[in-house]
Amino acid sequence: MANIIEMPKLSDTMTVGTLVKWLKKEGDSVKSGDMLAEVETDKATMELESFFDGTLLALFVPAGSQVPLGAALCAIGKLGEKVDQPAPKAAPASAPAPTAEPTPAAAQAPAPVAAAPAPAPLPPPEAAPSGRIKVSPLARKLAAEKGISLSSLKGSGPGGRILRSDVLKGPGKAAPAAAPSFAATSTKGPIQEDKLVAVSNMRGTIARRLLESKTQIPHFYLDVEIDAGPLLELRAQLNAALEKDGVKLSVNDFVLKGAADALRRVPAVNCSWEGTAVRQHPAAHVSFAVAIEDGLITPVIRDAHLKTLFAISAEAKSLGKRAKDKKLTPAEFTGGTFCVSNLGMMGIDRFCAIINPPNAAILAVGTTVRKPVVKGDQIVIGQRMTLTLSADHRVVDGAVGATYLAALRDLLEKPALLLL
Repeated sequence: MANIIEMPKLSDTMTVGTLVKWLKKEGDSVKSGDMLAEVETDKATMELESFFDGTLLALFVPAGSQVPLGAALCAIGKLGEKVDQPAPKAAPASAPAPTAEPTPAAAQAPAPVAAAPAPAPLPPPEAAPSGRIKVSPLARKLAAEKGISLSSLKGSGPGGRILRSDVLKGPGKAAPAAAPSFAATSTKGPIQEDKLVAVSNMRGTIARRLLESKTQIPHFYLDVEIDAGPLLELRAQLNAALEKDGVKLSVNDFVLKGAADALRRVPAVNCSWEGTAVRQHPAAHVSFAVAIEDGLITPVIRDAHLKTLFAISAEAKSLGKRAKDKKLTPAEFTGGTFCVSNLGMMGIDRFCAIINPPNAAILAVGTTVRKPVVKGDQIVIGQRMTLTLSADHRVVDGAVGATYLAALRDLLEKPALLLL
């Protein structure tokens, strides 16, 4: 009997997913662990894994479709086995509204759209009333890279949606292939095409969640400038001594470790607002922002207060790579109790981050700047870094936030403490 692969719940708030691209075709032999398709959720584009061995007998959903949770996507069984598409599952008559506060970047996804029973010839790209062209995020990116006008393409997806395969086969009106020059970048024409671009599930969710956070959470901000010289010196010594072992610590590794240890010293920041009560979290699950295509995601280092600097460094690198490769599981990017956002590597001196509910705070990390500082009666060149804490005033008072930043500064200015 064939095994039916259904649309899985790939994020804690997902109700519908967009099947961006099939990675296998009907008749292909598949093994457990093979990646079958790319699925866009409200938080990221992730790969759909097979848990069965056999032959891919049927694809029930064309690429580009929005599919509700539990709907049949494909069937895997024995070569030559006959299989029919399962009947759609009946939606419940009513569903209770969620009572728990949403996790970071969580939101209601768009209403499910029933999947087409089988791929069929489709009309050319259908422009929405606003003049938008239906196109998948992947196809839009590829078209931009190739300099192809979307209006010149015929879409083969649902409702004429343009897919990656449509971009690859063309026809398209390619932009001039001449190498960029000063003259080309200083012309008087428009900087880009005047059009509306439909947002992805992820970008729409980010917009909704950040709007909710900024309008419903009473943010306040505290910043402190620290002496980053001792941290940079210790980091250089450790990396030089452990290079042969493949160890390479980043500044962010020290910040993540310091943030977790400071939460141990000031646990009142490691809390969440729950309406009529404040939830105290017994463990520091520290998340960190990773920029990916069309947004960002926050992998979580669980029990960071119990882990060494080297363990945190290794885990952060692994999670960061998995995030960029779209291979994080929901358990790896949900459940954080505190978040770190670092734009220092992009040259940003300081900034204020927006809180990821239900967290009560988020730490924004700026770049290290060489500047004149006063030491004793001397003016010397120092290495300074600005840390900004955004806090939820319903949970964290100003004195508590200041105490947390003081603890974090003490740890980062005496980085040997992070090795204990």
